[in-house]
Amino acid sequence: MNFDRYAVLGNPVAHSRSPFIHTLFAQQTGEAVRYERVFCELDAFAATVLGFAAQGGRGCNVTLPFKFEAPALAAHCTERAVLAGAANVLRLDGGGWWADNTDGVGLVRDIEDGAGVALAAKRVLLIGAGGGSAGALGPLLAARPAAVVVANRTVPKAEALVTRHATEAEAHGVKLTARSLADAGEHFDIVLNASASSLQGAAVPVHPRVLAPGALALDLMYGPAAAGFMAWARDAGAVPRDGLGMLVEQAAEAFHFWRGVRPLTAPVLAALRADMAAGG
Repeated sequence: MNFDRYAVLGNPVAHSRSPFIHTLFAQQTGEAVRYERVFCELDAFAATVLGFAAQGGRGCNVTLPFKFEAPALAAHCTERAVLAGAANVLRLDGGGWWADNTDGVGLVRDIEDGAGVALAAKRVLLIGAGGGSAGALGPLLAARPAAVVVANRTVPKAEALVTRHATEAEAHGVKLTARSLADAGEHFDIVLNASASSLQGAAVPVHPRVLAPGALALDLMYGPAAAGFMAWARDAGAVPRDGLGMLVEQAAEAFHFWRGVRPLTAPVLAALRADMAAGG
């Protein structure tokens, strides 16, 4: 059988669970997909993508720190990628390269379907203003929470993200504001950590008062990186959740973008959690 090649590109990338996920998607759907990891030097993202395409690559996921660079490589960007100003998926085909951002839709599906928490009318705190937040904000607004606060160490960066999404927020009736980490607010129903704090092993950058009793506290990271945030949330009386569900949901959306087939996510998430629990 001839397989179509796909990959995740990043730096670092050795930790990525995407090959496990997409291999199960391919087995489930019968699609002829072979998926791998590709390490990319910090100054060689475009060259690495071009090289992968020249070797027969059909598409790739883009992870840290290249999401803001990815749209420039594409002749076409989806509305989600344009709104985010960042892309985590590239489809490399003869009709011209396409860029998409599946992070936000993956996050929303995991919150509402995986965690069973409706976003509508909720107060949401989004910590960080980097690539993860850029991809997440548009779909979060489309779910019509009452308010979203973007809190970041550098407030102008949060303000820029808010400004880019102002029209979207108004269209969905969402109050959208930017604040500092020290003055993020209090008693949010949902707190989302999209900052680099977990990846860096740093302390959670906001005060526990941001959590309402029983709030959902979700870290976009997973595995050992998310352990500190989840312990912090649990100690504060919140419901902790890691980013594995989001990872699988955004991967399913990427698989559909590439192949036109939408795989089932629940069995893949269960298999991934079991594999990680077994030390895989």
